[in-house]
Amino acid sequence: MTSGTTTPARTGRPSKVRVIVAVMLFVTVVINYMDRANLSIAMPALSGDLDLSTAQQGLLLSAFGWTYAAMQLPGGWLVDRVSPRVLYTLCLILWSLATFFMGIVGGFAALVVLRLLVGALEAPAYPINSRVATAWFPERERATAIGFYTSGQFIGLALLTPVLSWLQAAMSWHWVFILTGVVGIVWGAVWYLVYREPRDSRANEAEIDLIRSGGGLVELAEDRPQERPRNTRGDVATVLGRKKLWGIYIGQFCLTSTLWFFLTWFPTYLVDYRGMDYIESGLLASLPYVAAVIGVVSSGLVSDLLLRKGVSLSLARKAPIITGLLLTTLMAGAAFTDSTALVITFLSIAFFGNGLASITWSLVSALAPQRLLGLTGGMFNFIGNLSSIATPIVIGFLVTDESFTPAFGYMTAVTVVGILSYVFLVGRIERVSERQPS
Repeated sequence: MTSGTTTPARTGRPSKVRVIVAVMLFVTVVINYMDRANLSIAMPALSGDLDLSTAQQGLLLSAFGWTYAAMQLPGGWLVDRVSPRVLYTLCLILWSLATFFMGIVGGFAALVVLRLLVGALEAPAYPINSRVATAWFPERERATAIGFYTSGQFIGLALLTPVLSWLQAAMSWHWVFILTGVVGIVWGAVWYLVYREPRDSRANEAEIDLIRSGGGLVELAEDRPQERPRNTRGDVATVLGRKKLWGIYIGQFCLTSTLWFFLTWFPTYLVDYRGMDYIESGLLASLPYVAAVIGVVSSGLVSDLLLRKGVSLSLARKAPIITGLLLTTLMAGAAFTDSTALVITFLSIAFFGNGLASITWSLVSALAPQRLLGLTGGMFNFIGNLSSIATPIVIGFLVTDESFTPAFGYMTAVTVVGILSYVFLVGRIERVSERQPS
């Protein structure tokens, strides 16, 4: 996985190239979510400069979600056919260019168009992450790896929200987009130069054997795109016709709804409904992200520890998810207090729970038919990220000038649906058959 193609060394001790892969995925996720959240950070100032109504703000905040959701299935199709090295490089550079130009244009319509482009180009990101993790990590390490790189979305937001808020206050909202765009373009080049598939990397045979014997699908990385058959209607019927898969689809929608609240309306809530300035809101907004980081890291470690202790795969994977969703319902407490400290406490506990539940992608690799991993991941991400459309729009309709309480009620109800989905639909964790059940 280092730059250049090399012949794997043949030694007895497994190398640790997969650790570098995890770090690269982590950095990519940081950039991915930085480019999702930059608009919400800029929105209070941007909406004032452009004199945007609440309806226009909701439309602009949801624009990413329209194309992000619409491109999930095409994105999954691409993931099954184009190498992660090439596909991630193209996506990173192109969505970062669109982000960069958001800092240059000055009109509402142009911002909407560019945000639509960012959404479309980020669509393959998490299916790529899942494919890379499935090829590079054995089952007993996979949840830890997924938890580690997923924590990037929260660590990045925890560290960069205050920085970008300060940048906006010191200069202007334009620089929020310019800076984040440049960072993504540079990292796209780094990804292309450094990432390799297992057999083309410096991973030795011992590491590759460890991955394969532990359930890692190294052969995914060895397949040639032109050799892969086209997805048929029957394939689509498979990923849409299984109760277990619908359980994780619905659960992901509910889990991701909380994330999209924080990525869209949270800074506006702090500024407009709690009366904070940009810098204060940036500092306080980082606290729930810190809590989410702790939740994400704990989730993967606890899940894999349970698995190594002999606990069933079903319990080891589902226990952190359901526990996390239960904690997320405490978001409702923010609606019943005027104390800023208590509001941040309730929201931090809720986002900790959201992070604790974030190993849901490990269920995709465990449940999906092996041949349809990309298509299943695309469907999972598509349905899950319909919340990126629904959340900003629904909250925009529910809140009033005086009260944000209906928004917290909506978020709590959605979370309860997610809990029920994992309890009653997912059931035992085992790979779904491609054949229709009799």
